[in-house]
Amino acid sequence: MPASPIDNTTPTFDSSKITVIYVLGGPGAGKGTQCANLVKDFGFCHLSAGDLLRAEQTREGSQYGELIRTCIKEGTIVPMEVTIKLLENAMKAELERKPEGEGWADGKGRFLIDGFPRKMDQAVKFDETVCLSTKVLFFTTTEEVMLSRLLERGKTSGREDDNVESIKKRFRTYANDTMPVIQYYASQGKVAEVDSTVAIEEVHKAAREVVLKIFAEKQQTA
Repeated sequence: MPASPIDNTTPTFDSSKITVIYVLGGPGAGKGTQCANLVKDFGFCHLSAGDLLRAEQTREGSQYGELIRTCIKEGTIVPMEVTIKLLENAMKAELERKPEGEGWADGKGRFLIDGFPRKMDQAVKFDETVCLSTKVLFFTTTEEVMLSRLLERGKTSGREDDNVESIKKRFRTYANDTMPVIQYYASQGKVAEVDSTVAIEEVHKAAREVVLKIFAEKQQTA
């Protein structure tokens, strides 16, 4: 039987040099806050799929702007080709910038990708065509905690999806589409779960320990 085209796909980035940690968790689980802490600790480049999409929707001349605006307003997921292309471009730009630090020497790089992948097809496509992910950092808490945090954020964020109706749609989308992604990676032993209900400092400590373990394991296999 002839090989399918996907069999011949070579990812854009070499996962032995490029570390990609997916940061997942429900809306309001604290992903952005903890990513900022890990950037300070380890010199990661933090890429938020949501931030890239929000920037693209207002970028002059963007072919995706109207589509992204509609998806964000409705609480649905933007087509994966758009999100993956924006992430790949951002990774290329960061590597070309040549940041300082041990994580970026000799063509290496380390990325926290926040809020992605949100569906199985995104996970498979990114791993196959952009870079094989190293680990999933999964922040867990209750819907009650997430709703409270998002409504508080909505007072100052200016984000049109920080309202009860949009938030509840996002919870449903997350449960239906993103939890299977987490289960898929868990079956491969690639998920590290961190309870983000507790104080920010405690969550940071637990997340930091996870990342130290990831780097230690990566060094052993290098």
